[in-house]
Amino acid sequence: MHNNELGYEIAALAHYALEKGLIAREDLTWAKNRIANLIGEPGCPHYEGEIEALPQFPQTLLDKLTARAADNGIEGLDSIVHRDIFDTELMAVLTPRPSEVIGKFNALMEKDPEAATDWYYDLSRATNYIRAERCAKDLRWSVDSPYGKINISVNLSKPEKDPKAIAAARFVKKTTFPPCALCCENEGYGGTLTTAARGNHRIIPITLGGEQWYLQYSPYVYYNEHCICLSGEHRPMAVSRAGFERLLDFVDLFPHYFVGSNADLPIVGGSILTHDHFQGGRAVFPMELAPVEREYSVPGCPEVSLGIVKWPLSVIRLESENRAKLASLAEKILSAWRGYSDPDRAILAQTEDTPHNTITPIARIKNGKYQLDLVLRNNRTTDERPLGLFHPAPDRHHIKKENIGLIEVMGLAVLPARLKAELARIEECLLDDRDRFYEIPELEPHTEWYRSLCERRDITPKNCTAILRDEAGKIFAACLEDCGVFTVTPDGREGFDKFIRSVIG
Repeated sequence: MHNNELGYEIAALAHYALEKGLIAREDLTWAKNRIANLIGEPGCPHYEGEIEALPQFPQTLLDKLTARAADNGIEGLDSIVHRDIFDTELMAVLTPRPSEVIGKFNALMEKDPEAATDWYYDLSRATNYIRAERCAKDLRWSVDSPYGKINISVNLSKPEKDPKAIAAARFVKKTTFPPCALCCENEGYGGTLTTAARGNHRIIPITLGGEQWYLQYSPYVYYNEHCICLSGEHRPMAVSRAGFERLLDFVDLFPHYFVGSNADLPIVGGSILTHDHFQGGRAVFPMELAPVEREYSVPGCPEVSLGIVKWPLSVIRLESENRAKLASLAEKILSAWRGYSDPDRAILAQTEDTPHNTITPIARIKNGKYQLDLVLRNNRTTDERPLGLFHPAPDRHHIKKENIGLIEVMGLAVLPARLKAELARIEECLLDDRDRFYEIPELEPHTEWYRSLCERRDITPKNCTAILRDEAGKIFAACLEDCGVFTVTPDGREGFDKFIRSVIG
């Protein structure tokens, strides 16, 4: 790279930061010198030419500067994990300090919460904390189901560690800091091969339930404005009355967002159970659009409507203008479900000293009322179903084997990255050489499904991709049915009705 070209790339990143409001014009010289220093240059090459149209996001500029750093002898830039750590540090130089971010956010909050989150989300993308260009690579489609549209995604935004990084991670010194990936201590953290770099990460302090919590966005944005709300204290997930109150506090602060909590037990909970947190955002999920199929009157509580939602999982929807009454009824349902067993339907509240029943709650404000969806969960395992009795059935694991957490409960599949290549290879076999499928070891889990696809007579080069996506989506919808503690059958609905009446009398 010639000095003039290098000078341009450094100037372009600095002007990108200026255009995005990350720095002021008076900061340009300082920013260019800091960038040059990080990439191993003795100084910033002078550049006086025009800066062409800047990219919407900085990754292309960062890639070029990272390559220059490698040419300059900066070691360890030969894997995606190392490069992510390095380019995060480049953006950290240009990211406003936490006090500046908090001050601007709070000033906007006083006027308009929506304007505050708009600005904060744009900042999180501009700083490359949310790697928008990587997130855009995710595959997305929707399928029809008996419950309405189900949204499907194949997650390609979270990088898989390459062999070099995995091997090198064995030699990384173990540390207890930060305590976990969600702790507020991650803000500004430099990163290691086992812990993500967060130099460009900024969190917003908020108060929920009288406690210190923090707002941030997910770096992987599985849906629009995917935010995470985390406790300032490193403590385990807990679904409780206090948790319901905190969810409702959140939607009072940000009425344009929904918010929900993963369940607090393994298998039916999220990937991080060690830190109390919520997820929310500005998105309408299929479950929110699902109608109530049966309504109940709650004796002594006419202020709150209660109904069973037409959804593959077992969902109770509460709605009211009276927040306190709604939270009290939710607490009553949670308490009842914690101890409820229905052996005829394989529901056991506990075995020996192990509890199995919990709830996945989701809160929102809709048409001027608080709405709380309570999804009944059970994490019991058996010898035949070691991953969970109310978990995707084994014959669906070729599409989805992982736990069904909050996001998927609401109707958005987050399918593993492997499916991109596997579906493409299945399509090739269907269209070109059907026997070749059996020579590809990684496709073996799809064998029964593939045989059923081969029986179809309507597959053509024009529709094959759509058919595969539709069939994969239907399998995910069936996975959701597997997780329903009360099946969507007359017997299941009878059992659901029995539980509700045991609560409301």
